[in-house]
Amino acid sequence: MTIIRADYRFLAALTVAAIAAPSAYFVSHAQTPPQVPARTIACSAPAELTKFNRPLARTARLLSAGKPITIVALGSSSTAGAGASSPAATYPSRLEADLKQAFPLGNIHVLNRGINGVEVRDVLEKLDQGMSADKPDLVLWQLGTNSLLRDRALADSSERIGQGLAKLKKTGVDAILINPQYAPKVIAKPEVGHMVELIAKFAQQANINVFDRYAVMKYWRVSQNIPFGEFLSPDELHMNDWSYACTAKLLANAIKEAATRPAQTATSAPAVHPR
Repeated sequence: MTIIRADYRFLAALTVAAIAAPSAYFVSHAQTPPQVPARTIACSAPAELTKFNRPLARTARLLSAGKPITIVALGSSSTAGAGASSPAATYPSRLEADLKQAFPLGNIHVLNRGINGVEVRDVLEKLDQGMSADKPDLVLWQLGTNSLLRDRALADSSERIGQGLAKLKKTGVDAILINPQYAPKVIAKPEVGHMVELIAKFAQQANINVFDRYAVMKYWRVSQNIPFGEFLSPDELHMNDWSYACTAKLLANAIKEAATRPAQTATSAPAVHPR
């Protein structure tokens, strides 16, 4: 089955709409099931790759009190949904559907603030304004891929990641970092391993969680022997409907566990996975 690539002109128009009316940009509405590859693949990953090492304190408090929860997804094209067949098939849209299924009595909304082509420095510039407008309780920050593709110096990314995390910590929101995808155009970059380690280091210092997308996708390719063509778009970079949906499912399960576990079971440091 042919995977339909996202129309970049359509996404660019949505980006303009986001600036004009942020609250309306890619808010998840539809529950359209995602497309799957011709060969049905089970969505899975080892628990040690997906379980968060720290609780989500603010999210947990709101859930237990029955209060609304706003989740904001920041990032570039793989957050905006390049490679997805529709806005309903992006990972933030699928995540909202999965969390609403996990917490049927909850009032959970996921806002997609992904914009094609942005890097850490671009997100950093808009972070204060976005936080004020959206008032999130949980922020998902997908980062690192475009900096790698453009061969930016790691020192430049390092400084800005630290600044961004400081801003998030100051607001008191829960935060989750999402590292680069395991895809041919990404893993061809010599600094990819260092970028993954850099993100993990900053997350540990800030005492927040990382959703290790890189390790999960590497597991699909290396351990499950799934061809890239079955979980990536033809551009060998962006994800497709199946991988967006699977990422959302694994992320939703991790959020649910971290927001409902007894506080005393939290560990003090993240696990380190071999690359």
